[in-house]
Amino acid sequence: MGFLGGEVQLLSKMAAGNGHGEDSPYFDGWKAYDSDPFHPTENPEGVIQMGLAENQLSFDLIQDWMVKHPQASICTLEGVNDFKDVAIFQDYHGLPEFRNAVANFMGKVRGDRVKFDPDRIVMSGGATGAHETVAFCLADPGDAFLVPIPYYPGFDRDLRWRTGVQLLPVHSDSSNNFKITVAAMEEAYNNAAAENIRNMYDECGSNENHFGFVNCEPSWIVDPYFIQRL
Repeated sequence: MGFLGGEVQLLSKMAAGNGHGEDSPYFDGWKAYDSDPFHPTENPEGVIQMGLAENQLSFDLIQDWMVKHPQASICTLEGVNDFKDVAIFQDYHGLPEFRNAVANFMGKVRGDRVKFDPDRIVMSGGATGAHETVAFCLADPGDAFLVPIPYYPGFDRDLRWRTGVQLLPVHSDSSNNFKITVAAMEEAYNNAAAENIRNMYDECGSNENHFGFVNCEPSWIVDPYFIQRL
Protein backbone atom coordinates (compact mmCIF):
# COMPACT_ATOMS: atom_id res chain seq x y z
CA MET A 1 0.00 0.00 0.00
CA GLY A 2 1.21 3.51 -0.70
CA PHE A 3 0.26 7.09 -1.37
CA LEU A 4 -0.77 8.43 -4.76
CA GLY A 5 -1.39 12.12 -5.31
CA GLY A 6 -1.57 12.71 -1.58
CA GLU A 7 -4.26 10.04 -1.14
CA VAL A 8 -3.93 6.59 0.36
CA GLN A 9 -3.77 3.84 -2.25
CA LEU A 10 -5.49 0.83 -0.70
CA LEU A 11 -3.96 -1.79 -2.98
CA SER A 12 -0.37 -2.89 -3.29
CA LYS A 13 1.81 -1.76 -6.19
CA MET A 14 1.46 -5.23 -7.68
CA ALA A 15 -2.35 -5.19 -7.54
CA ALA A 16 -2.67 -1.57 -8.71
CA GLY A 17 -0.10 -1.90 -11.50
CA ASN A 18 -0.64 -3.11 -15.06
CA GLY A 19 1.85 -5.96 -15.00
CA HIS A 20 -1.01 -8.45 -15.09
CA GLY A 21 -1.35 -7.89 -18.85
CA GLU A 22 -5.17 -7.88 -18.70
CA ASP A 23 -5.26 -4.89 -21.05
CA SER A 24 -3.51 -6.77 -23.86
CA PRO A 25 -5.19 -7.74 -27.17
CA TYR A 26 -4.95 -11.38 -26.07
CA PHE A 27 -7.27 -10.86 -23.11
CA ASP A 28 -9.48 -8.49 -25.12
CA GLY A 29 -10.10 -11.38 -27.47
CA TRP A 30 -10.78 -13.74 -24.59
CA LYS A 31 -13.35 -11.34 -23.12
CA ALA A 32 -14.97 -10.88 -26.52
CA TYR A 33 -15.34 -14.66 -26.80
CA ASP A 34 -16.78 -14.96 -23.29
CA SER A 35 -19.43 -12.36 -24.06
CA ASP A 36 -20.30 -13.63 -27.56
CA PRO A 37 -19.12 -17.22 -28.14
CA PHE A 38 -19.45 -18.83 -31.54
CA HIS A 39 -21.90 -21.70 -32.02
CA PRO A 40 -22.41 -23.34 -35.43
CA THR A 41 -26.22 -23.15 -35.23
CA GLU A 42 -27.23 -20.91 -32.32
CA ASN A 43 -24.67 -18.13 -32.84
CA PRO A 44 -22.85 -18.52 -36.17
CA GLU A 45 -21.77 -14.84 -36.13
CA GLY A 46 -20.12 -15.17 -32.72
CA VAL A 47 -16.45 -14.98 -31.82
CA ILE A 48 -14.27 -18.06 -32.36
CA GLN A 49 -11.72 -18.65 -29.59
CA MET A 50 -8.35 -19.26 -31.21
CA GLY A 51 -6.13 -18.00 -28.40
CA LEU A 52 -6.20 -21.04 -26.11
CA ALA A 53 -4.52 -24.40 -26.51
CA GLU A 54 -7.67 -26.38 -25.71
CA ASN A 55 -8.46 -29.75 -27.22
CA GLN A 56 -12.24 -29.89 -27.39
CA LEU A 57 -12.38 -32.67 -29.99
CA SER A 58 -12.47 -35.60 -27.57
CA PHE A 59 -15.17 -34.54 -25.10
CA ASP A 60 -17.71 -36.98 -26.53
CA LEU A 61 -15.25 -39.87 -26.18
CA ILE A 62 -14.44 -38.91 -22.59
CA GLN A 63 -18.11 -38.57 -21.69
CA ASP A 64 -18.91 -42.01 -23.12
CA TRP A 65 -16.02 -43.51 -21.14
CA MET A 66 -17.19 -41.82 -17.93
CA VAL A 67 -20.69 -43.22 -18.37
CA LYS A 68 -19.27 -46.72 -18.75
CA HIS A 69 -16.76 -46.34 -15.89
CA PRO A 70 -18.49 -44.18 -13.23
CA GLN A 71 -16.29 -45.62 -10.47
CA ALA A 72 -13.28 -43.83 -12.00
CA SER A 73 -14.91 -40.42 -12.21
CA ILE A 74 -15.86 -37.79 -9.65
CA CYS A 75 -18.71 -36.74 -11.96
CA THR A 76 -22.21 -38.15 -11.57
CA LEU A 77 -24.14 -39.56 -14.50
CA GLU A 78 -26.56 -36.64 -14.17
CA GLY A 79 -23.74 -34.17 -14.67
CA VAL A 80 -21.62 -36.00 -17.21
CA ASN A 81 -22.87 -33.83 -20.08
CA ASP A 82 -21.54 -30.75 -18.29
CA PHE A 83 -18.05 -32.22 -18.04
CA LYS A 84 -16.76 -30.08 -20.90
CA ASP A 85 -17.69 -26.90 -18.99
CA VAL A 86 -15.25 -27.66 -16.18
CA ALA A 87 -12.51 -29.39 -18.21
CA ILE A 88 -11.31 -26.25 -20.01
CA PHE A 89 -9.87 -22.91 -18.93
CA GLN A 90 -12.09 -21.10 -16.44
CA ASP A 91 -12.79 -17.58 -15.31
CA TYR A 92 -9.89 -16.62 -13.02
CA HIS A 93 -12.41 -15.55 -10.39
CA GLY A 94 -14.00 -19.01 -10.25
CA LEU A 95 -16.96 -20.65 -11.97
CA PRO A 96 -19.83 -18.12 -12.17
CA GLU A 97 -22.33 -20.78 -11.06
CA PHE A 98 -20.20 -21.52 -8.00
CA ARG A 99 -19.78 -17.83 -7.13
CA ASN A 100 -23.53 -17.29 -7.46
CA ALA A 101 -24.18 -20.23 -5.14
CA VAL A 102 -21.65 -18.93 -2.60
CA ALA A 103 -23.18 -15.44 -2.68
CA ASN A 104 -26.68 -16.86 -2.10
CA PHE A 105 -25.44 -19.13 0.68
CA MET A 106 -23.62 -16.32 2.49
CA GLY A 107 -26.77 -14.20 2.31
CA LYS A 108 -28.92 -16.97 3.77
CA VAL A 109 -26.43 -17.59 6.58
CA ARG A 110 -26.92 -13.96 7.56
CA GLY A 111 -30.71 -14.24 7.52
CA ASP A 112 -30.99 -12.54 4.12
CA ARG A 113 -30.17 -9.22 5.80
CA VAL A 114 -27.15 -8.80 3.53
CA LYS A 115 -26.80 -9.42 -0.19
CA PHE A 116 -23.48 -10.41 -1.75
CA ASP A 117 -22.46 -9.56 -5.30
CA PRO A 118 -21.03 -12.70 -6.97
CA ASP A 119 -19.01 -10.48 -9.30
CA ARG A 120 -17.07 -9.29 -6.24
CA ILE A 121 -16.30 -12.82 -5.05
CA VAL A 122 -13.05 -14.56 -5.99
CA MET A 123 -12.70 -18.27 -5.35
CA SER A 124 -9.44 -19.80 -4.14
CA GLY A 125 -8.19 -23.35 -3.97
CA GLY A 126 -8.00 -23.28 -0.17
CA ALA A 127 -7.34 -20.83 2.65
CA THR A 128 -3.56 -20.85 2.11
CA GLY A 129 -3.86 -19.49 -1.41
CA ALA A 130 -6.52 -17.01 -0.31
CA HIS A 131 -4.32 -15.65 2.49
CA GLU A 132 -1.35 -15.20 0.18
CA THR A 133 -3.46 -13.58 -2.53
CA VAL A 134 -4.89 -11.06 -0.06
CA ALA A 135 -1.40 -10.28 1.21
CA PHE A 136 -0.09 -9.70 -2.32
CA CYS A 137 -3.06 -7.45 -3.14
CA LEU A 138 -2.94 -5.30 -0.01
CA ALA A 139 0.69 -5.04 0.98
CA ASP A 140 4.05 -4.30 -0.57
CA PRO A 141 7.24 -6.02 0.64
CA GLY A 142 8.18 -4.55 4.02
CA ASP A 143 4.59 -3.65 4.94
CA ALA A 144 3.09 -5.43 7.94
CA PHE A 145 -0.02 -7.12 9.28
CA LEU A 146 -0.98 -6.69 12.92
CA VAL A 147 -1.85 -10.22 14.07
CA PRO A 148 -3.37 -11.08 17.49
CA ILE A 149 -1.37 -13.79 19.22
CA PRO A 150 -1.50 -16.70 19.70
CA TYR A 151 -2.13 -17.14 15.97
CA TYR A 152 -2.14 -19.98 13.48
CA PRO A 153 1.56 -20.83 12.85
CA GLY A 154 0.83 -21.34 9.17
CA PHE A 155 0.47 -17.56 8.80
CA ASP A 156 4.28 -17.35 8.86
CA ARG A 157 4.29 -19.25 5.59
CA ASP A 158 0.98 -18.14 4.07
CA LEU A 159 1.42 -14.41 4.62
CA ARG A 160 5.20 -13.90 4.72
CA TRP A 161 7.11 -16.39 2.63
CA ARG A 162 6.77 -15.02 -0.90
CA THR A 163 5.11 -11.68 -0.22
CA GLY A 164 7.85 -10.13 1.93
CA VAL A 165 5.19 -8.97 4.40
CA GLN A 166 5.96 -8.80 8.11
CA LEU A 167 3.73 -10.08 10.94
CA LEU A 168 3.60 -7.91 14.06
CA PRO A 169 2.09 -9.41 17.24
CA VAL A 170 -0.92 -7.90 18.98
CA HIS A 171 -0.91 -9.38 22.47
CA SER A 172 -4.10 -10.96 23.79
CA ASP A 173 -4.75 -13.53 26.52
CA SER A 174 -7.44 -15.55 28.23
CA SER A 175 -8.11 -12.96 30.96
CA ASN A 176 -10.64 -11.24 28.66
CA ASN A 177 -11.41 -14.15 26.34
CA PHE A 178 -8.73 -13.07 23.86
CA LYS A 179 -10.46 -9.81 22.94
CA ILE A 180 -8.58 -7.35 20.79
CA THR A 181 -8.21 -4.24 22.92
CA VAL A 182 -7.44 -0.66 21.98
CA ALA A 183 -4.41 -0.72 24.30
CA ALA A 184 -2.99 -3.83 22.60
CA MET A 185 -3.53 -2.41 19.13
CA GLU A 186 -1.99 0.92 20.12
CA GLU A 187 1.04 -0.84 21.58
CA ALA A 188 1.58 -2.92 18.43
CA TYR A 189 1.10 0.14 16.24
CA ASN A 190 3.55 2.25 18.22
CA ASN A 191 6.15 -0.53 18.27
CA ALA A 192 5.89 -0.80 14.49
CA ALA A 193 6.09 2.97 14.03
CA ALA A 194 9.26 2.99 16.13
CA GLU A 195 10.76 0.58 13.62
CA ASN A 196 9.72 2.86 10.72
CA ILE A 197 7.05 0.48 9.46
CA ARG A 198 4.45 2.83 7.98
CA ASN A 199 1.82 0.67 6.32
CA MET A 200 -0.04 -1.79 8.52
CA TYR A 201 -3.14 -3.95 8.24
CA ASP A 202 -5.16 -5.93 10.75
CA GLU A 203 -5.48 -9.71 10.56
CA CYS A 204 -7.99 -10.77 13.21
CA GLY A 205 -7.35 -14.50 13.28
CA SER A 206 -5.93 -16.36 16.29
CA ASN A 207 -5.90 -19.82 17.85
CA GLU A 208 -9.19 -18.94 19.51
CA ASN A 209 -10.49 -17.25 16.37
CA HIS A 210 -9.45 -19.19 13.28
CA PHE A 211 -11.91 -17.50 10.96
CA GLY A 212 -11.07 -13.91 11.84
CA PHE A 213 -14.36 -12.98 13.48
CA VAL A 214 -13.77 -9.66 15.22
CA ASN A 215 -13.93 -10.01 19.00
CA CYS A 216 -12.87 -6.62 20.29
CA GLU A 217 -13.76 -3.77 22.56
CA PRO A 218 -16.77 -1.85 21.19
CA SER A 219 -14.89 1.43 21.54
CA TRP A 220 -12.27 0.20 19.06
CA ILE A 221 -14.87 -0.24 16.34
CA VAL A 222 -16.06 3.36 16.55
CA ASP A 223 -12.78 5.03 17.54
CA PRO A 224 -12.07 7.30 14.53
CA TYR A 225 -8.73 8.39 15.96
CA PHE A 226 -7.29 4.90 15.95
CA ILE A 227 -8.81 3.91 12.62
CA GLN A 228 -7.40 7.07 11.02
CA ARG A 229 -3.95 6.35 12.41
CA LEU A 230 -4.05 2.74 11.24
